[in-house]
Amino acid sequence: MNRSLKRTIVVSIIIVVAIILGLIVDLVWGNIEKSVHPDDHLEYVRKYAYEYNVPESVVFAVIKVESNFDTRAESSAGARGLMQMLPSTFEWLTGDEHLGENLHKSELFDAEVSIKYGTYYLNYLYQKFDRNWNTALAAYNGGEGNVAKWLADPEYSDGEGNLTNIPFKETANYVDKVNKEIDTYKKLYYEDQKEVNEP
Repeated sequence: MNRSLKRTIVVSIIIVVAIILGLIVDLVWGNIEKSVHPDDHLEYVRKYAYEYNVPESVVFAVIKVESNFDTRAESSAGARGLMQMLPSTFEWLTGDEHLGENLHKSELFDAEVSIKYGTYYLNYLYQKFDRNWNTALAAYNGGEGNVAKWLADPEYSDGEGNLTNIPFKETANYVDKVNKEIDTYKKLYYEDQKEVNEP
């Protein structure tokens, strides 16, 4: 066997081993990413994402950022559950003006209730703010009233319904975090299929 042929065989083996190692690393990394970005409560996310016309990746991203999938999460401000809704907002949404179920605020710790009302509220904000997800997410975190004021102020808005500058640092960071999580969820779970209600 001549030296050239040996070199070709060695190079071929190295390439094959590198490809196999790359596939193994991708598989392991994908599993690690999925453990950090679970699709827990998929049946509820899918049901209410479809019912309220919100992309599943948006719902999962909000849950990830808000509570990291802890159904018992409660913030210092009193927001509760997977989607960290304030009891006052929940009470308003459960009233006759919206879903009319008149539930008690303790229900926010129930996964299905939290996902149902959080997803409904996301759709409400999306519709209210000209079908703009960034603005809806800003309102979910910073409040509808604040976002309405920012949109009316040329210092914070382009005059066409887009926020150009979010004055609350927490809200600006929140929108960025949720968008990053949306991208991650799309890549992990929706790359090979069209997502229902894709943004």
